[in-house]
Amino acid sequence: MEAFLVSTGIVALAEMGDKTQLLALVLAARFRKPWPIVLGILVATLANHALAGALGAWVSTFIGPQTLRWILGASFIAMAGWMLIPDKLGDDVDKPPPRFGVFGTTLLVFFLAEMGDKTQIATVMLAARYETYMGVVAGTTLGMMLANAPVVWLGERVTRLLPLRVVHRVSALIFAGLGVTALLLKAD
Repeated sequence: MEAFLVSTGIVALAEMGDKTQLLALVLAARFRKPWPIVLGILVATLANHALAGALGAWVSTFIGPQTLRWILGASFIAMAGWMLIPDKLGDDVDKPPPRFGVFGTTLLVFFLAEMGDKTQIATVMLAARYETYMGVVAGTTLGMMLANAPVVWLGERVTRLLPLRVVHRVSALIFAGLGVTALLLKAD
């Protein structure tokens, strides 16, 4: 349960102001069909985070616990610094190809935008940290949905309610705390 709750919280915070959240806003404004967009985000996130979680679980099988602890600690601290850099949406994402329909376009564009993103890397690290792969993937997916679904349905109003600078700082503090904790705890 810890892996699920930590993964949900970290990804929900990390996603605030992230390029994929901005992409969700652009898709909602362009297509004005929230259900296919939300379903596309869900399927894309499940696929993307399942792959990321599998990578994290696999890495933890051949790296010793002591080395993994140092890698995870440094990675979480690096993620804390990355959280302080705001994302911007690229020009190429503004105009997704309509030939795939709303669901297909959302699925494709969201999956590709999530590649190498903060939340995908966080999923890899969390899956390497916790033994429950499914708990991490379920938690990170829920975190993505908690951050993105309201943006699709309520648009810009949601992003104005929460000061993104504060959210990014809180996320950075959580990642830094996880990194320091990983470095200080002895590996089994």
